[in-house]
Amino acid sequence: MRAAVLRAYNEDLSIEERPMPECPEDGVVLKVLACGVCRSDWHGWVGEHPRVKPGQIGGHEYCGEVVEAGAGATYKVGDRLIAPFILACGTCPSCQSGHQNTCPNQRLPGFVEPGAFAEYLAVPFDHNLAHLPDSLSPTLAAGLGCRVTTAWHALTGRAALQPSEWLAVHGTGGIGLSTLLLGRAMGARVIVVDIVEEKLAHAKALGAEAAVNAAGGDTAGRIKELTGGGAHVSVEALGIPETTNASIECLRPLGRHVQVGMPVGHTARMEINMSAVYLGNLALYGTRGMPSWKYPSLLSLIETGQVDMSPLIAREIKLSEAGRELAAFNGPTPPGVAVITDFLN
Repeated sequence: MRAAVLRAYNEDLSIEERPMPECPEDGVVLKVLACGVCRSDWHGWVGEHPRVKPGQIGGHEYCGEVVEAGAGATYKVGDRLIAPFILACGTCPSCQSGHQNTCPNQRLPGFVEPGAFAEYLAVPFDHNLAHLPDSLSPTLAAGLGCRVTTAWHALTGRAALQPSEWLAVHGTGGIGLSTLLLGRAMGARVIVVDIVEEKLAHAKALGAEAAVNAAGGDTAGRIKELTGGGAHVSVEALGIPETTNASIECLRPLGRHVQVGMPVGHTARMEINMSAVYLGNLALYGTRGMPSWKYPSLLSLIETGQVDMSPLIAREIKLSEAGRELAAFNGPTPPGVAVITDFLN
C-alpha cells in the first residue's frame, strides 16, 4: 500500500510502498476513504511531539471502510466508520466511568502506531468507532476528526457552555472554526481572535459576532470591552503562551478557560497569569479528545441540520501533498482545513 512516511523532521514526507497492516484480533483493517491534516500532525512533523519518531506514518483524523475484521471485532466487512483519535480500552476505571479520552491504555494511530496517511489502516479497540451516517461524506467525516470532536467535548463536557453566554475563541484554525460553529449552534455569542484578517473575515462570515486582530495588542481588554465585562467561556486553540494568557485574561469573574491547543515541546511549560485566575475566581479546564459515547449527540446535531460543518473543509488534496500542508503550519495558514481524499497520487 502507499503511505506518506516521516523520514526526517521538517522535511517533506516520503511516499513509499509499505506492507498491508495485520488485522488486530479486537479490531479491523480500514480502507482509508479520507484523512484530515491537523496541527497535531505538525507537532510530530517538526519533532516536538515526544512520541512521534522518524519512520512514523501520521494521520489520526480518518474514516474508512472495513476490509477485514478480527475475531473479536465489533464491526464487519463493508461497514463505513469514523473514529476518535484516542482508542480507549473500554475496561479500565476511566473507561467504565465514561471518561474514555483519559484511558491509560489508549492506542494512538498516527502518533505511536501507523496512522491514516496511507491507503489502509489497522484499528484496534474498534468499539470506539461509529458508523458513518449516510448523510455525511467521507471528506466531511474526516474533517470532523479530532478538531470537531475535541471542540464538542470542550464546550459540553468541560465548559458547560450555556445559551447567550459570550464565547471567546483564540485561533481560527480547524479547532477554532469548529468551536465557533458548535458554539453558535448551542446559542452562544462568539468572538474570534486571530492575526490574519482573511481568517477573521471568514469566521465572521460563519457567524462570529465580533473579531479581534491580536496583532493590535491588548486582546483581553478589547474582548472585555466588546462583551461588556469579559467572556463567560474562552477556548485557547493554539497551545502557546500568548493566546493562553489572552484567553485567561479576557474572562469575566467566574469565567471558564478551556485549554484545547496542545502545549508540547517548547510550550509544554509556560508562564501564565495566575493572578488573573485568583482574582477572577476563574476555572481552568484541560481537554483532549472526546469519549466515544458522545458521537451520537454530535452526529445528531449535524444530521438534523442544527449545525453545518461543511465550511470547515477548505480543500481536498492528494496523499503526496500532505507534507506541503504540514509545512504550511509553520506560518499563518489560510482559512479552513485540508483533507486527503486521493491516496493513489
